[in-house]
Amino acid sequence: MRRTLKQLVRFGWEQALSCLFPVVIFASLAITKFVPLPLLPRYDWLLLICLLMQWWMIRSGLETRDELKVISLFHLIGLALELFKVHMGSWSYPAEGYSKIFGVPLYSGFMYASVASYLCQAWRRLRVELVKWPSFWVVVPLSAAIYLNFFTHHFWIDVRWWLSALVIIVFFQSWVRYEVGGKKYRMPIALSFVLIGYFIWIAENIATFFNAWEYPNQRDAWSLVHLGKVSSWLLLVIVSFMIVATLKQVKGRDSTQPTVAHATAHVHSSVAKNRG
Repeated sequence: MRRTLKQLVRFGWEQALSCLFPVVIFASLAITKFVPLPLLPRYDWLLLICLLMQWWMIRSGLETRDELKVISLFHLIGLALELFKVHMGSWSYPAEGYSKIFGVPLYSGFMYASVASYLCQAWRRLRVELVKWPSFWVVVPLSAAIYLNFFTHHFWIDVRWWLSALVIIVFFQSWVRYEVGGKKYRMPIALSFVLIGYFIWIAENIATFFNAWEYPNQRDAWSLVHLGKVSSWLLLVIVSFMIVATLKQVKGRDSTQPTVAHATAHVHSSVAKNRG
């Protein structure tokens, strides 16, 4: 029991360190809501804080340049989704700001980027390995279909539940293996999707409480985000995880190629010496 509790604390600590970027965002939302800052509107201060945090994480070595590329990709993906959803009236950013484009403050992209930051950090800290990961030619089209459904369901039928069923089928035999305190554990990937999606829904409630954005039913007074939003975050987490996993695998293959080439050259050199 003591060892289990110790491992649980270690796991929680690693998770907390991996959530550093999201924690800074939430702290900034809370501070800027209750403490009026001079010179700039709130959204612009939030953008500056996110930019400084991103710079510090790279400068301090908490994030690598490769991870920054992944995070930047998520920033663009999230910003595109925000522009569309705000245009369709799904939610809004009612406050003023110089850094708003078509009603969307640029800091909003960092909220999506923080999810990617968490995944990259946790992947490295917990030494995540994928077991029976599906083919690239299955994962990429499925990711694209899930992401596009966030746009197309406004004009066509919402196929999120069909896509969710397809995810269960595709990842039925897939596991994620991770390490805590030198001991290996594993979890069904589908379960990890659900857990991360649920905690992001909790984070969304905290964010809307601090007026990060506003749903139509929250204009008069704050209320709990509808539990049905968990399905949206679940699908977004799935897309995020699949993109990070695919990029990690591509990077892993690229990093092994020089090693293989060097080993091959070494073998040829040894053979030549023996013949000589």
